[in-house]
Amino acid sequence: MNLVSQQPWYKEWFNSPFYHKLYFERDEQEAQSFIHKLISHLSPVHGSRMLDIGCGRGRHSKILAALGFDVTGIDLAPDSIEYAKQFESSRLQFFLHDMRLPFWINYFDYAFNFFTSFGYFRTRREHDDAIRTVGGSLKPGGILMIDYLNVHYAEAHLVPNEIKKIGTTTFDIHRWHDDSHFYKKINIIDPSLSQPISFTEIVTKFSLGDFTDMLSYQSLQVQEVFGDYKLSAYDIRKTPRLIIVARKKTIDSGDKEKRLYSDGRTTDALT
Repeated sequence: MNLVSQQPWYKEWFNSPFYHKLYFERDEQEAQSFIHKLISHLSPVHGSRMLDIGCGRGRHSKILAALGFDVTGIDLAPDSIEYAKQFESSRLQFFLHDMRLPFWINYFDYAFNFFTSFGYFRTRREHDDAIRTVGGSLKPGGILMIDYLNVHYAEAHLVPNEIKKIGTTTFDIHRWHDDSHFYKKINIIDPSLSQPISFTEIVTKFSLGDFTDMLSYQSLQVQEVFGDYKLSAYDIRKTPRLIIVARKKTIDSGDKEKRLYSDGRTTDALT
């Protein structure tokens, strides 16, 4: 009989060594390539202050710091942060912190949320709190990048059942979805375990329109949207990712900045 966690799924799953084994014990080339392409596109000045939200063990933070930026990573998984701290340096630091709670105010030039590290909370209010944390941490004019799944693509390409064997560990994976969420039940069999254990990931179906609304409430305006890690154009049906770049309004910008609507328009339909 499988042992099933009774806590919010992300609190234990993100802290599990099996989470990192399933998702991150692989070639780093994709992560490296994406960040290099993203930084080339955004062109931040050397030494810019960057926040990695949901940093895990610091995979992306380390790459950003190696490029010459002042990087701070936050995550709510204690074991992940303890692991990441071994890589700290004069321009890289990590803190145990829940993204729903305020962090440093008006401090960062850039904030990044990689690898669908969002959409996990039970209520919309909690997600709004997380966006508020990001908005508050950025300087006026600061940039936020959110790397999320493309809901419509994920629905069409969902693989219901899959078995992955990584080293001595077997992951028996089952996926499904309803009107509001994606679910992934992961049964884990490993010689180190006395019996199998299970985790069920639950990710909210947030569309571009949903993000546009959540961000605008925190004075963040969507500037660009990409559909994959090569920064190709976003297509609601054809691209696997929803990668959003938003800018925090400056004090004197008022409503002058253009809003990007969910259908790609930058002007109101009535104007």
